[in-house]
This record gives sequence, structure tokens and C-alpha cells, in this order.
Amino acid sequence: MRIFVAILLAFISTAALADSTSEDIRNDRAPDATDVISGLYAFSGFQQNLLESTDLKGNAEVKNLAALRAEEAAKRDKALKEIQDTIGAEPRITKTTTGTSLAQPDETDGPAYVRSFYAAQIPEYEITIALLDRYLRTPDNPALAAFAREHLPALRAQLKDAERIMADR
Repeated sequence: MRIFVAILLAFISTAALADSTSEDIRNDRAPDATDVISGLYAFSGFQQNLLESTDLKGNAEVKNLAALRAEEAAKRDKALKEIQDTIGAEPRITKTTTGTSLAQPDETDGPAYVRSFYAAQIPEYEITIALLDRYLRTPDNPALAAFAREHLPALRAQLKDAERIMADR
């Protein structure tokens, strides 16, 4: 039951994040550079929250993975910041609560936490990958399009890893 609650909370907060990062992308309008930059920063925030949540409950496996993903997010953000500065985009930063919900002391424990850790990542990756895919259909900035093409394979591989691990647990 705790796993179900954790997954449900992750889904709800992900849906809220999807609504907030795509509020201007309604009616199948292609996302612009600002939408993409905002979505990527939100995804990085989610990954940072995962790292913080592992401090409370994570085992070595999830702590190491969360640290690696947070480091990748920091590198991605640095490159993204250069593009943002070049094009003068002002991202709309939103808070994500998924990572925080994983850190609640009474929600999950041990193996259940590990499962919820991976379960929370899947919808976040799906949202981010879908955003980049939609952007690449009609990009408005060549540097950001190149950035998206460069990062999509890694994001897809990380999503597949999370899905595989979830299937194994």
C-alpha cells in the first residue's frame, strides 16, 4: 500500500508539474525555447530533490545514482545557462514536489523506498523527453535544438534503465 501511495503522489505531482511547465503549450502549440529551458530546469530541480531525499532514506545504490543524476543536471544546467544567456530567454521556474514526497519518513522504507525512487523518475523523464521531442519538430533556436539532440539519447537511456529496474523489483 505504501508503494501505491508513493507512486500515486509521484504521479499527482508530476501531473501538476506537467501542467505548470506546459501551460503555454496548449492546443498542440510547439514549445518555444523558453518552454524548453523552463522544463529542463524543472527536471534538474526534480533530480536535485531526489538527491536530497536519498540523504534520509536511500541505500548506497540510490544515493550513488541520485548523486550522479544531480551532477549530470548541474552540467546540463551550465550548458543550458549559456544558451539562455545568448538568446535572452527568461525561464519560468516551477517547483517540483515529487522528490520531497519521497523523503517523508513514514511513507516508505527500505525496498519500498528504492521502488518509489525509481517509480518517481519515470514520469519526469517521460515529460522531459516529450518536451524535447516536440521542440525538435519546430525548433526556434539552433543552439537549443543541438543541445536537445545531444541530450535526448542519454535521457532516453536513463528512462529505459529506470523502467528496467522497476520491472525487476
